[in-house]
Amino acid sequence: MAINFKWVISQMDAYVESEGESNVIHTVQWTYVGVDNTYMSAINGEENFTYTPGDSFIPYENTQAFEDVVTGWLTQSLDVPEMEATISTDIQLQKNPVNEELYFTWQDSI
Repeated sequence: MAINFKWVISQMDAYVESEGESNVIHTVQWTYVGVDNTYMSAINGEENFTYTPGDSFIPYENTQAFEDVVTGWLTQSLDVPEMEATISTDIQLQKNPVNEELYFTWQDSI
């Protein structure tokens, strides 16, 4: 089965006002998740952005369309193919482990 990838935006930090614009997002906290049936892996991070006067400005809206804008920013600034490769490798190791944890069963766990 193919791995389905998805952005999850957990928080955006914004300046109330900056350079004559309102709600100027400067930090995005994100998770990039890969799911393959019952297997899941994720990478978390935080990305900083700077609004430069004269650049196009898209005002914040609590909409799917604005979420698409933010994930576009992330896609442009992060190495998404490398992240997908890391997640894919992790999921493959979950499916076909090469390491295991071993314990002494007679000892009480701490």
